[in-house]
Amino acid sequence: MKNKFKIINDPVHGIISIPNALVYDIIQHQFFQRLRKISQTGLTELVYPGAKHSRFNHALGCLHLMQNALTILKAKNVSITEEEETGAYIAILLHDLGHGPFSHSLEYSIIENSHHEEVSLQMMEKMNEEFDGQLTLAIQIFTGKYHKKFLSQLVSSQLDIDRLDYLKRDSFFTGVVEGNINPERIISMMNVCENELVIDSKGISSVEKFLMARIFMYNNVYLHKTSFSAENYLIQVLRRAKELVTNGKYLFATSAFKYFLEGNEKGKLSELGLKLFASLDDSDVMSAIKEWQNDEDLILSYLSKAIVERKLPKSVLNMIPLSENELCKEEEKVRKALGLDDVSYFVQQTEIKITPYQPNKFPIKVLFKNGSIQEITTSEQSLLHDVLKQSITKYHYHSIKV
Repeated sequence: MKNKFKIINDPVHGIISIPNALVYDIIQHQFFQRLRKISQTGLTELVYPGAKHSRFNHALGCLHLMQNALTILKAKNVSITEEEETGAYIAILLHDLGHGPFSHSLEYSIIENSHHEEVSLQMMEKMNEEFDGQLTLAIQIFTGKYHKKFLSQLVSSQLDIDRLDYLKRDSFFTGVVEGNINPERIISMMNVCENELVIDSKGISSVEKFLMARIFMYNNVYLHKTSFSAENYLIQVLRRAKELVTNGKYLFATSAFKYFLEGNEKGKLSELGLKLFASLDDSDVMSAIKEWQNDEDLILSYLSKAIVERKLPKSVLNMIPLSENELCKEEEKVRKALGLDDVSYFVQQTEIKITPYQPNKFPIKVLFKNGSIQEITTSEQSLLHDVLKQSITKYHYHSIKV
């Protein structure tokens, strides 16, 4: 019989162990193996060359942290059965299963009106059929329908296992030390009270550091002006390709990618759509873009070359937006430079709003020694209660260099 109790060497967490045969078989499934070829941080590598890690790495890291979290909670006399443990492992392992090529970059471009979590759920349900219902509990935890609320909060909340891994991992691979956190310290402070995930009061400062690290990562990495422009160009490439294909033009693409370029799927995937989506990854999109560099359509070729050769537009982050008049002047410059009527692909302004912490959405609750519970920003021990609730609004503008 094949040994399924493997260990994996991870550059971020060290040794990751696979807890049981079912988890091993799920990792070996083609749906999960596909995540090896899905970039964790889109085109961020064009700014931070080390950011080449995948959703596969991230999912395994989440499995590791979930194991640690459940061990801590059980040591604090929280009742968790073996079946619930496995359900939580599978839920966190598969939480990003539905990400398409380049992750968030093409969230709504591959499939219109569909969030990656919805696709994840579809894929989990399909796998559940293949595994004779053994993923049912994991799906309940993933969708927040299981009666032990804290298990779902470990998978998705403002202080979940997902965020604990991606902040640590993305900080490591980009080299942006401001985003580095200590997930083990935070996990050691986790507890359960009244069926909800809480933090022991000793952990307030660690949680606040985590929330601030997330803001630093959004400012310096996820919304970096250059990678933001690159990913916007990626969106515009697909927009143009879809327009051309819809109008009857032939474009080089793999069969799976061509299916989605033709706009065959909107919202929930069909059975065929799910099968083709499961074979779609970064390589499908990038191989097409490399070919499209030489297309006769000026817009498609220009955007494709910009991505492949990293000839990205001028990019600016402002605290106040450019006026309509300023944008019109810039559009006219680009119109004359490229000889095009439609320059909406090249001149864009986007409002970016970042909120460190939202008290009304999955609030982080603190458990004190006297048994009382407070939302973290209402605690006298909170040093950053005002800062954490303040939204930051910026305006990203880019245009070609003329």
